[in-house]
Amino acid sequence: MSADPQKTVLECLQAGELSVEGQFMWGSNYTFLLDVLHDDTELKGVYKPTRGERPLWDFPEESLAGREVAAFLVSEALGLHLVPPTVYRQEGPAGPGSLQLFVDHDPEYHYFNLTAEDKQRLRPVAFFDILINNTDRKGGHILFDHQDNIWLIDHGITFHVHHKLRTVVWDFSGETLPDELCEKLTPFRQQLTPETALYQQLSKYISRREIHALAMRAEELRSNPRFPYPRDNMRSYPWPPV
Repeated sequence: MSADPQKTVLECLQAGELSVEGQFMWGSNYTFLLDVLHDDTELKGVYKPTRGERPLWDFPEESLAGREVAAFLVSEALGLHLVPPTVYRQEGPAGPGSLQLFVDHDPEYHYFNLTAEDKQRLRPVAFFDILINNTDRKGGHILFDHQDNIWLIDHGITFHVHHKLRTVVWDFSGETLPDELCEKLTPFRQQLTPETALYQQLSKYISRREIHALAMRAEELRSNPRFPYPRDNMRSYPWPPV
């Protein structure tokens, strides 16, 4: 077994034997809970097959599963570690799709009933969503596991080249970004050039224009390091909110 727990999980997700345990019935796209077994590692994963994606007018067809993986890669590159380990499986029970580590959590504890203390912990969440241009940060997409770690899920509609930020987390609008988040922007921006490993990884899942737009959002935050306000001329909140 690998000494790196995340590496072990990623290896299991990428190479493990898959069996369907059930289907999640909420949401617009087909999503399944799988048992994943590889060597002596067994875990549960959330599988989103590409062919189960509902077509959207503003996102390319069959691109949502790849965006789930891209969100994980960006979270890791930023050192935020907010997105559960996620891979793209070419072969799955319903064909190619994303496979993400299932996070055991209390589904009744979400953004709209968080304690005041837990809401104050969401600045990295808001920061991350600005960068990935998250179009659908619902309250139920922010999970607290049983060790009180924060995890973020459902990133299929992200990385659009045009501003589409829709989120329930506007609590910090107008605030200056904390130093520990500002310090992540320069090294992250430096990884978004064609010769880097991160760029090459992202280019498998999102377009070069979308990577460029991601880099420009990082530049904008560096030049104006504040949490934005909702825009009056567009829808800034997801629906439904939970």
